[in-house]
Amino acid sequence: MARTRKLRRAFVARITRGTLVAWLCLQPQRGLRAEEPTSNPNAPLPAITGNLEADQIQQWNFHAQNTDIMQGDPSFRAQYSGPNSLDDRGEVKETVSFDLYAGVRLWQGAEAHVDGLMWQGFGLSDTRGVEGFPNGEAFRLGTRMPDAIIARLFLRQTINLGGELEKVGDDELSLAGKQDVSRLTLTLGKISVKDIFDNNSYANDPRTQFMNWALMANEAWDYPADSLGFETGFAAELNEPGWTLRSGVFQMPQVSNGMAQDAHYLKAWGAVAELERRFTFSEHSGAIRFLVYRNRAHMGSYAVTLADPDVDMDITQTRAYRYKTGYGVNAEQELAKNVGAFARLGWSDGQNEAWVFADVDRTATLGLSFKGEAWGRQGDTLGFGGAINAISSPHREFLAAGGTGILAGDGALSYGPEQIVETYYDVRVAPHVNAALDYQFVANPAYNRDRGPVSIFGVRLHLEY
Repeated sequence: MARTRKLRRAFVARITRGTLVAWLCLQPQRGLRAEEPTSNPNAPLPAITGNLEADQIQQWNFHAQNTDIMQGDPSFRAQYSGPNSLDDRGEVKETVSFDLYAGVRLWQGAEAHVDGLMWQGFGLSDTRGVEGFPNGEAFRLGTRMPDAIIARLFLRQTINLGGELEKVGDDELSLAGKQDVSRLTLTLGKISVKDIFDNNSYANDPRTQFMNWALMANEAWDYPADSLGFETGFAAELNEPGWTLRSGVFQMPQVSNGMAQDAHYLKAWGAVAELERRFTFSEHSGAIRFLVYRNRAHMGSYAVTLADPDVDMDITQTRAYRYKTGYGVNAEQELAKNVGAFARLGWSDGQNEAWVFADVDRTATLGLSFKGEAWGRQGDTLGFGGAINAISSPHREFLAAGGTGILAGDGALSYGPEQIVETYYDVRVAPHVNAALDYQFVANPAYNRDRGPVSIFGVRLHLEY
């Protein structure tokens, strides 16, 4: 109890400091005027921008965001624990992130963007013990003191192909203007691969929507990223009125869930392609996205590790350049005004070491999202979602024999699919400020029927400008 009270006091102090810094950054600068908040809850919040020309082409912009999440779980049943287990005694942890974004228009169709990220804190049990991890803002690279990096630095070139025009809104990674619906977009630099691929209107961003990893992304996609979720690469997107085709190739980390890139660029890479089909059903918009990926990295093999007693279940001793292949389906559908549904399915071959994201080979998610306009609360959102994660047979045998992965490793395993339910209510408390209450229930954490179930309670404060 003393440890819990100490953590709570520390969190309150940090969230107060973070909120003060964000508030100071969000005040309109002298000589510049921030636009009035929009009445549309789905529209991006106003930014401090450069002068707009007569045709409303934005030359530069500036955005900031601050997100503070505190989560805790009470003690739960555990027959045993291992090196990567969730602490069964209960704990309270918090994370803080602060981003400064800037964008500038370079020439016709070209934009450059930079994102400076500051982060601090840890996920529950240092981000271990649950595959559908409950905090999408938590990294394995936690820190007690604030740390900072350039998270994104990229160039985007849009090549218009003619035809009908559409407006582009101002947001953290885009400049407002107009572009052809039919267009080719090229992106080069350091980004989050999730900026482009596997997006979903209702379950995509842990800063404003569901917090669980399994609900913000396809966990069976070991998407190219460093420990903080960013990586260097190239992507191309061909957009037409009813569909978009995307593809990209990105670098991979040198070690599992590491920061350093593998310098053997022809041997280590992650390739991905996605086809998005947009449609309307009974005058309600929807989309379905089909994703395929193939990674190559210096990964260990579950089968080779199990077959060689000399390595003593240390999968790092079996590493060689190997492949991992997987697929995904991502769907969203507006059911009625202010009500939307979403679902994801994911599969990977599950033969080689989890390298980037999570120890998940199969995943299925489903959920609903309700906008507060339906009950007179514009800017509010209520969400309900569920997820099931599973792994391949050699992956099960590896964990049962005492192996460890990115998030899993209890020293033994009584296998059962990991099952997750999450619900949250996100409320607009002031212009630019939202707060949320969140509850998650996890059965068979890290696929282990000998541990749990676990209830996880969370609160979130989010400021953006």
